[in-house]
Amino acid sequence: MLKRTLIEAANAAASEMLRFKDLDFKVSNKEGINNLVTEADHASEAAIISVIQKNFPEHQILSEECGELIQDSRYKWIIDPIDGTVNFAHGIPLCCISIAVEHDNKMVLGAVYNPFMNEFFIAERGKGATLNDKPIRVSKKEKVINSCLVTGFPYTYLDEPNGPLQVFERFIRKGIPVRRLGSAAIDLAWVACGRFDGFFEHKLQAWDSAAGFILVEEAGGVVTDLKGQPYSPYQPGIIASNGVLHDELGRWVRNEI
Repeated sequence: MLKRTLIEAANAAASEMLRFKDLDFKVSNKEGINNLVTEADHASEAAIISVIQKNFPEHQILSEECGELIQDSRYKWIIDPIDGTVNFAHGIPLCCISIAVEHDNKMVLGAVYNPFMNEFFIAERGKGATLNDKPIRVSKKEKVINSCLVTGFPYTYLDEPNGPLQVFERFIRKGIPVRRLGSAAIDLAWVACGRFDGFFEHKLQAWDSAAGFILVEEAGGVVTDLKGQPYSPYQPGIIASNGVLHDELGRWVRNEI
């Protein structure tokens, strides 16, 4: 029932994204000059929440736009109705719905769905991860120098030592390809299916990473915080990888190489 509801919610949100694709919709700013929210974000969120509350009215919900709907429940749905809103607002098809289910503070289900590329990723704790119902696994690259990585940058720059631009420059100066897609959920899903060997970012919210987190783990990868400690979506920094090069990637990010 949980997984069926997850799939139904993601499909409902996808219908809203596709409906707004060719419409003139309102765009406004949140914190940061290009931290956008659109009518489509709100419509997608409403569609997801409607499906969840129809099936599990007692469950908690944490969503990017409406915040936290607190209930006395051991289950929490963590939602990003459109991850990659800037891309969506500019007609760039690198955007997705991200929905995760947490039970007793542990992620048990996750879905990342990009309807524009027809890519539907699902992970279930202990049962692996799939892309369009086919099993996926992380890559087998062993060295960072031979890897293809992906990252993102915060809307408000983190003015701290070894910040996002410094880390990015470190890789680029060594000739290591680092991409920036504009959607952390897609970044993590693409690590899970082996397109990228690793992902790192300094500042994410729970709704950005919760679904991608379980995707990577269930595809055989490793996810930690920036210090290499066990990952929680409720703290900002993340390193995700195929596991084989994870320790080395962490040292690169922390400037310990």
